Amino acid sequence: MSMLLEVQGLAKSFGGVKAVRDVGFSLGRAEMLAIIGPNGAGKSTTFNMVGGQIRPDKGRMLLEGEDIAGQPPRAIWRRGVGRTFQISATFMSMTVRENVQMALMSYHGRIRALLPLARKLHAEEAGALLDRVGLFDRRDHMCGVLAYGDLKRVELAVAIANRPRLLLMDEPTAGMSPAERESLMQLTASIVRDEGMSVLFTEHDMDVVFQHSARIVVMNRGAVVTVGTPAEVRDNDEVKRIYLGSTLEVTH
Repeated sequence: MSMLLEVQGLAKSFGGVKAVRDVGFSLGRAEMLAIIGPNGAGKSTTFNMVGGQIRPDKGRMLLEGEDIAGQPPRAIWRRGVGRTFQISATFMSMTVRENVQMALMSYHGRIRALLPLARKLHAEEAGALLDRVGLFDRRDHMCGVLAYGDLKRVELAVAIANRPRLLLMDEPTAGMSPAERESLMQLTASIVRDEGMSVLFTEHDMDVVFQHSARIVVMNRGAVVTVGTPAEVRDNDEVKRIYLGSTLEVTH
């Protein structure tokens, strides 16, 4: 498998607490890779270092061979890394289409356009993205009136507006119903297949993790315990002991 991202020797301390210790893993092209672990495992810190929200103390993050470790979020975004957040981040007083248009204006370097012009910029491209996530018929609705599941789809459209090579998804199904979770992850998987995009995500729902990830990174106490396929992780005695326990049995 050709690798898109290679994380090597990543470390971060907060005061005297070593949150992340010598973390390494790789992410292939068009692969969905999950990071899981108990509270305090270091997965969120690792995830935020990849996205640029936290600067690592040491280590490398090679995106197609270019080290992006320590770069700010906007610079990482410019290099083809999109992101969604655990709590949906949309402009509630704007329409669905306007939210996506704003992302497209930023991608095309036209964020300073005057408001009357901005409403017309990239409207067709925004519509195509909304059609891709199943929201074209709601394009003129205000985000503030949408159901939560639809807001997550808007956020996904915004995240892929810069045509990322890598999409980071932080707890993508948090707060969603089982049906909404499955629908969103199926949509994400179809985008991965169609666009060749890679996805790195964190998730607490083990059904989502085991059904939709090609491989899983398991962390505990700031370090990587194992990396493997869902079947390999499910059968790993160390993983069962430190984290999964009785929740190891997932639906198929």
